[in-house]
Amino acid sequence: MSAVIGIRREDKNKWERRVPLTPDDAAAVQKARGHRIVVQPSPIRVFADDTYRDAGLEVSEAALEADILIGVKEIPPELYRPGKVYVNFSHTIKGQPYNMPLLRRYLELGCSLVDYECIADDEGRRLIFFSLHAGYAGMIESLRALGLRLASRGLATPLRDVKPAYEYHDLADAQRHLRAIGERLAADGVPGADGPLVIGIAGYGNVSRGAQHILGWLPTTEIAVADLPRAAAAADGKPLVHVVFKEQDMARQRGGRAFELQDYYDHPESYEGRFAQHLPHLDMLVNTIFWTERYPRLVTKAWAEEQFRDGGRPRLQVIGDISIDIEGSIELSLKATYPDEPCFVYAPRTGEAIDGVAGEGIVIMAVDNLPCELPRESSEHFSEVLADMVGDLGDADWKADFAALDLPSHLKRAVIVHRGELTPSYGYLEDHL
Repeated sequence: MSAVIGIRREDKNKWERRVPLTPDDAAAVQKARGHRIVVQPSPIRVFADDTYRDAGLEVSEAALEADILIGVKEIPPELYRPGKVYVNFSHTIKGQPYNMPLLRRYLELGCSLVDYECIADDEGRRLIFFSLHAGYAGMIESLRALGLRLASRGLATPLRDVKPAYEYHDLADAQRHLRAIGERLAADGVPGADGPLVIGIAGYGNVSRGAQHILGWLPTTEIAVADLPRAAAAADGKPLVHVVFKEQDMARQRGGRAFELQDYYDHPESYEGRFAQHLPHLDMLVNTIFWTERYPRLVTKAWAEEQFRDGGRPRLQVIGDISIDIEGSIELSLKATYPDEPCFVYAPRTGEAIDGVAGEGIVIMAVDNLPCELPRESSEHFSEVLADMVGDLGDADWKADFAALDLPSHLKRAVIVHRGELTPSYGYLEDHL
């Protein structure tokens, strides 16, 4: 069967220029699968309306009346229509209180909801995400923050010339610029520094891979965690070194027992944080981990307060909190920020956030929607994966009972609400409504 599939205009803020489907991919779905695709007009979308028209697609507000409406961010409840299907990052599967009104409205109107976050293979690995691009943009912003912070302390390094990620035309432009900065670092080192700048990356998933990719454009040497104290103190002419931390570097089992990864996931209450031992050796920490309150924090307010007591000044200058859970794994992350004001200083004496990079404390880069800073590449990557899925969603008979809903397993697992009812895997959300 054929369906009308709408592409919603993203309007959460001025930075949200991404699309779920590019013009070329949308046109290919329409031609190959027989579904009619209607695009809601947008003045800021990274692909202009005329680009969709030139690809043979209708651009109209009628997109909101489509059988299936796809977007990137949450779709406001005033746009829901009875019995329709909505596909987006809904931010509801943890029972997030701020989005429970959206979930209730889906139920009230007999709608269906598919969440990208839940599209995964049989092993639970997510199949569609913006994580790599969060890592790309997050590392660019973090390097810029480090350069500006050091400059504010009188240490002028080439890193101060790193631009905000959104000012680069594309990733290739960013690569050219950062490689040129890297050549200056390789030639001149870090003026005024006794040793290398040391960057720690917490986590090793897709976000971390993106961050490490960007860092690879600079003259950096990866070191083992065990070698961190020695490498951080070395005067061997290396301008940059970096280290990647895994779970066993962040926590230890109480009672001195050996660390076991699965046991840590299953029984985090049996573990305590150990990450503070690494912080004295870092100039910058980039946080990419998934965190919940069950797990130890990486950086605490108590640690920061202790470091600045009696006129102390730690080596750690910047935390690039790409994961940005408010007062979460980085307890100093008091708020999320926007690309035009990406940083604040956490002042441990007062517990306040002071916008900018100057002042006593630790700089926090906390932009919470980093892929927006690379809207073209992030959209193209996402769309390439989503295109076939959209065709499958359009083929399905959404009037059928959930048991009979004919979808590939990776998509069916991502259906949170079907015809106004929570599906079996998400029945636990009833407790949050």
